[in-house]
Amino acid sequence: MLKKYLFLTKPGILFGNFVTTLGGYFVATQGSVDFLLLLLTLLGTTLVVASGCVVNNVIDQDIDIKMQRTQNRALVKKTISEPVAYVYALVLGVLGFGILWFWVNAYAFLFAVIGFVVYVVFYSLWTKRTTIHQTVIGSISGASPPVIGYTAVANQFDIAALLIFIGYALWQMPHSWAIAVYRFDDYKNAGIPILPVARSIQRTKIESLIYVVLFTITMNLLFVFGYANWLYLVILNALCIYWFYIGVLGFKAENDQVWAKRFFLFSVILITIISICFSFTSTAPATNFVLF
Repeated sequence: MLKKYLFLTKPGILFGNFVTTLGGYFVATQGSVDFLLLLLTLLGTTLVVASGCVVNNVIDQDIDIKMQRTQNRALVKKTISEPVAYVYALVLGVLGFGILWFWVNAYAFLFAVIGFVVYVVFYSLWTKRTTIHQTVIGSISGASPPVIGYTAVANQFDIAALLIFIGYALWQMPHSWAIAVYRFDDYKNAGIPILPVARSIQRTKIESLIYVVLFTITMNLLFVFGYANWLYLVILNALCIYWFYIGVLGFKAENDQVWAKRFFLFSVILITIISICFSFTSTAPATNFVLF
């Protein structure tokens, strides 16, 4: 039974957001880590994300039953009831938001609220089912955890926080589209108007490369503005060049699903390495541009 409740929180998504929260946190620490603050930030963020994922499971029952990879989820199989799931989400959310408000700071709390509301209301309840632009909306919630990590330390929203937000949001686009290509039949059967289904896989490959380039440029600006060192610059660009290369291979792929799986998996490797490398590549900028 405990396993069912664990999977209701979508462990894969939790891990991804855990890693990106680390990335934002490490950019702000400049090598000096407050481990208690780090623990509280990670715990609070993870609980909030888990809460959103549980609510998403409730909302997506009609979609999940049509998709092979999700048709065995607890709510679809009725092994967990909706009222119990809502209570579960409420407890997780109260704990997560409480930790961020009382033991981290208002900035972290604010971006947790933004991420949660966008994911549950604007993505899950609305755009996921109605528009091709759903991925753009979803990317906002996906980019919130690294900003939570950053502002937990910096206690301000500055140019680094903005670049982190934009960069991680841009990464979400090709990452999410790759999943949709890999699971194309699932998304088509569920009637989800994501780019590969609503337009074409060919167009998805083209736009994915555009977003890889935009992501690369944005993340390079962390070096330009003095928030990361030369080692970061080398690691970032080496990974991004290879990600772009995999994207180009997609135009010659004999099997789009096999290619998409490779493109997706490397996107996970890339963002994990970049996020972790901030722990030893971040620096204090000469001039800090505070936005609010």
